[in-house]
Amino acid sequence: MDQWIAGMTRLIDDRAGLWLADGVGEAPPACAVVGTSGTTGTAKRVVLSRQALLAAASAAHTRLGFTATWHLALSPRYVAGLMVIVRGLEGDGIRQADPSLTDLAPAPGRNAVSVVPTQLYRALDDPGRAAALAAFDAVLVGGAALDPGLRTRAVDAGIRVVETYGTSETCGGVVWDGVPLPGVEVRLGESGRISIAGPTLFDGYLGAPDLTADTLVDGAVVTRDRGHWADGRLVIDGRIDDVVISGGVNVDLADVRRAVAAIDADTEVLAVDDPEWGARIVLVATRGAIDLWRDRLRPALPPAALPRQLLLVDAVPRTAGGKPDREKLLELLRS
Repeated sequence: MDQWIAGMTRLIDDRAGLWLADGVGEAPPACAVVGTSGTTGTAKRVVLSRQALLAAASAAHTRLGFTATWHLALSPRYVAGLMVIVRGLEGDGIRQADPSLTDLAPAPGRNAVSVVPTQLYRALDDPGRAAALAAFDAVLVGGAALDPGLRTRAVDAGIRVVETYGTSETCGGVVWDGVPLPGVEVRLGESGRISIAGPTLFDGYLGAPDLTADTLVDGAVVTRDRGHWADGRLVIDGRIDDVVISGGVNVDLADVRRAVAAIDADTEVLAVDDPEWGARIVLVATRGAIDLWRDRLRPALPPAALPRQLLLVDAVPRTAGGKPDREKLLELLRS
């Protein structure tokens, strides 16, 4: 991981003409290129300029009110880990940490770390790791939705949680606890579709001008998420393609995921084509039986939203960014 830090040092200090996070050429000078495909789809290569990276780091420090030693517990091949390096270089330094968080140790002064919900979930089951996180001045949680129950457990353990929202195309999380960082603008379009504008936006997708034009519209990144404002804070409602029709009834998969995650965070919910129902709701979990799950979910969900199939796995496969890897799960279902 040292080579990543050295490479970013050259980029931030502007002493190297080009630094690429995934080793791909033909990109503008003084930029990083990170891979992203979300939870499904074809991999895209996101070009992030030096200026955008620095703007995102500066906005984060402004919101925190301090600089810190940043602890790298995520892969720097993806934007969340990359931004830890940038913030650390612009702050009080970087310390490497194992993704399991078993070796977290605060440095003198202020400390911050970025994790995904799965890391937080597992850490809370270990008093030692939970206590280590509680010693940090800020624990950023992003990459996937943070279940309110999980957040409550973390806060009760003394952990200073900050839920972040953003995309690779915005230099990662630029909305913290529902409030955009300084300089960041959130716009809501039709059906609450979220767009993000400001100085942290990407330059485009490497070698994909048409895809860039579809995503970068009127000076803003158009996401595939939908949301609404509540008491001045952005609430993420789910993906724009999360609403499916099952048995003639609209089902919002985001609602199903929230209800399921309140029972067990190591889960996922998918919808697949079904000749009888149109869309069949599939629950992916590490334990249980379908009838037991349906019984537990009835108080929270209408009948049409209850899962009709259970896929048991040893652990829910996840992307490097911590999101459930839906493409792998769909492959498991097809097999």
